[in-house]
Amino acid sequence: MVFVPDFAIIVQFALATFVLAITPGPDMTLFVGRALSQGKVAGFACMFGAMTGILVHTLLVALGLSALIVASPEAFLALKIFGAGYLIWLAWQAIRHGSAFSPEATASKRNSFFKNWLTGLGINLLNPKIVLFFMTFLPQFVSPGDPHASAKLLFLGLLFIPLALPVTTPMVLAADGFSKLLRKSPTVTRLLDYLFAGVFSAFAIKILTAQAR
Repeated sequence: MVFVPDFAIIVQFALATFVLAITPGPDMTLFVGRALSQGKVAGFACMFGAMTGILVHTLLVALGLSALIVASPEAFLALKIFGAGYLIWLAWQAIRHGSAFSPEATASKRNSFFKNWLTGLGINLLNPKIVLFFMTFLPQFVSPGDPHASAKLLFLGLLFIPLALPVTTPMVLAADGFSKLLRKSPTVTRLLDYLFAGVFSAFAIKILTAQAR
C-alpha cells in the first residue's frame, strides 16, 4: 500500500510517539483531573475529545494548513491567546468549583460525556504547541519528494492515536482508582484542585511564550 511507510519508519515513529505520550502536557493533566474528580468515564471522554483533535491536526498537516497558520503572525498570536485563555478558564473552574470527592458533590457537578469530550477537543485544538509539534514532527518521517507524502502523513497521524492509547489509558484508570481513596480526604482533594489549577496556568504561560519556528 502506497500510503503505508516502511516498517523501519513505523518503528521509529512508534518509539517517538511513546516518548511524547508520557511527556506531561495540558491534555494529560485534563484527563487525570477529570478522572479524579468525576470518574474514569469523564476522563476517557476528555481523552477521546483530545484524540479527535489529533485527527483534526493530522488533516491540517496533510493539507498543509498548519504551515499557513504558523506562517501568519496574526493567526498564530490569536491561537496562542485563545489557547492560553482556555487553560486559564479551566484553572479558574478548578479553584472555583473544586473537586469535592463526596458522592453528593460529585453527582451534582458531573458533566455529560459530550461536554467532557468538547473540553478535551478544545484544549487540544487551542494548543499552538500541538500545531507546531505536528507540523515539525510528522514530516520527519516522510520524504518531501514522495508523491504519496500527504497520504503517509495522514496514516502516521492516525497511527499516533492507537500508539498513544496504551500510555494514556492506564493513567486514567489509575486516577479513577486513586479517586476512591481521596474521597475520604477533602483537604487533600482541595490541594489537588490548586495543583491542577497551577499546572494549567503554567501551561498557559508556556503557550503564550511559544514561538513559530
